[in-house]
Amino acid sequence: MEKDGKLSPDEQAAYHRDGYIVLKHFFSEEEVGRLYETALLDDAMKKNALDLNDQSGKKTRLSLWFTPGNDVFGYMTRSRRIVNAITPLLDSDAPVCHFHSKLMQKEPHVGGAWEWHQDYGYWYKNQFMFPDQLISVMVALTHANKANGCLQVIRGSHKLGRVNHGFAGEQVGADMVMVNNALQTMPLVYCELNPGDALIFHSNLLHRSEANLSDHPRWSVIACYNAQSNLAYNESSTAWKVPVDIVPDEAILTWKAASLSDADFLKKENDPALKETGWENDVKIK
Repeated sequence: MEKDGKLSPDEQAAYHRDGYIVLKHFFSEEEVGRLYETALLDDAMKKNALDLNDQSGKKTRLSLWFTPGNDVFGYMTRSRRIVNAITPLLDSDAPVCHFHSKLMQKEPHVGGAWEWHQDYGYWYKNQFMFPDQLISVMVALTHANKANGCLQVIRGSHKLGRVNHGFAGEQVGADMVMVNNALQTMPLVYCELNPGDALIFHSNLLHRSEANLSDHPRWSVIACYNAQSNLAYNESSTAWKVPVDIVPDEAILTWKAASLSDADFLKKENDPALKETGWENDVKIK
């Protein structure tokens, strides 16, 4: 990887072969420190966090918003290094757009699991046409390892295409017959990350994470992007079709940052997938 985030031909080939790539030290310790501090202290982030139950009843907390603003997370998702890294990986010459970002908050001992799924298993309901033009970038804010429930992926599983999904707890989960077939066919990989490392992955890559039973939190930001040419026929937000307003990489540390108070956070009642789970009966929005 070059200094400005551009991937080498070998890195691009690895992404297309495996469905993901890990970029070490993608953000500096100082940058991650500012992001993590904001995640902990920003009242808007806390007030708009929502809990999703896994099959055991443990809760995974996340905050999700659509339009990247002039806050530190907006500067991260709009940074030149991210756009440069993902542009050649999208199957399109169209501008890169930010679909949404989410702060994943797995607290010690109580942070729930994520079931096996593909992101396109969710986003298919939004009627995006081309999964090859959707991509996610996970940036670790804390250490992610086996003990605290790091992401697990099935290497190469993006080549399966979309797998059928149903509900597992309050989460959309992949057909476990196909998942088990994939696990017998392709390698299972634990993506252990240090703060500042980035994991870039395809929308059809099968992935999951265990509950956090450790004494340490696992927090990360996942920014999801879409090529402007990839139309979504059932998505009420408009962020997915607005080209990213790119900012220089130094913005995270040197530009004045706004609060997230004006961000367009997702509400459970506005999500077509979550409305089908019957969450209203037993889950309180935080």
